[in-house]
Amino acid sequence: MKAIVYSQNLPATDLQSLYDTELPTPTPGENDLLVAVKAVSVNPVDTKIRRNADTQGQQRVLGWDAAGVVVAVGSAVTGFKAGDEVWYAGAIDKPGSNSEFQLVDQRIASFKPKSLSFTEAAALPLTAITAWELLFDRFELNEHNSKGKSLLVIGAAGGVGSVLLQLARQKTQLKVIGTASRPETSEWVKTLGADLVLDHKKPMAAQLKTLGLPEVDYVISLTHTDHHFNDILELIKPQGKLALIDDPELIDIRPMKRKSLSLHWELMFTRSLYQTEDMIAQQQLLQQVADMVDAGQLKTTLNSDFGTINAENLRKAHQLIESQQAIGKLVLSGF
Repeated sequence: MKAIVYSQNLPATDLQSLYDTELPTPTPGENDLLVAVKAVSVNPVDTKIRRNADTQGQQRVLGWDAAGVVVAVGSAVTGFKAGDEVWYAGAIDKPGSNSEFQLVDQRIASFKPKSLSFTEAAALPLTAITAWELLFDRFELNEHNSKGKSLLVIGAAGGVGSVLLQLARQKTQLKVIGTASRPETSEWVKTLGADLVLDHKKPMAAQLKTLGLPEVDYVISLTHTDHHFNDILELIKPQGKLALIDDPELIDIRPMKRKSLSLHWELMFTRSLYQTEDMIAQQQLLQQVADMVDAGQLKTTLNSDFGTINAENLRKAHQLIESQQAIGKLVLSGF
């Protein structure tokens, strides 16, 4: 099968940072679906692993978002069969989606939205899982306990923020404030449901006070948490909750004690990495997201189509992700 791999940590501008090759088509284990990959998207995790993860000279396939068609199933698989159209984000300790065929555990895949093409669908799984787990697993929010509460989303124009804003609008009663730093990203955040938009390149606490909202109950920091940490401590309410997904430089969390703040760190790969008892929750939430898409409650966050799945186009996608100028999601489709 065709695959795009990396075998050493190189800048995305280097032709060997990602390159085309041929690999054997994998055989399903008892819980696996063998999927013919039709479309993939690129996330910051792809670029971080390409730059930093030691391959010990082996070829490694990246990619943690996919939509495709099941071609074979393992002996213990129930509910899926050849011909089913599925979507998923895969597992970080398994070969990724940048190949013609991929194995994925049935517990972390679901049927893709019927109303979306493979290209449109591939934009959503990883970010939808992350956003869902932040709101409903880490913060334990719902329509009832969120009434009268406020949420600040820092870096809201990216992939996770683009889904999170929509989920918060549809499934909670939160007042949602997003942050962006450019006119085009600010407009994107507004169209996805933010009540207010701040510029995260300026002091956010001061901007909130100007808008008549001196404090917020919840903060989700999606990028540069170390840069924003002191600002967050000022603007979050006593007994508030902070969640993050990035890998900030060392931060001193001791000042959180004064306000009795709680800290939540989200990694959507935790369930698959540790084979947790509730691993199937990712299948269930992905199916709920698919149903919401088909009901017209959520829209794809696809914003850039980078063409065919090959090394040249993936290198370009990685470069855009690393520039931190991406809006929404980048998708490639077809081999």
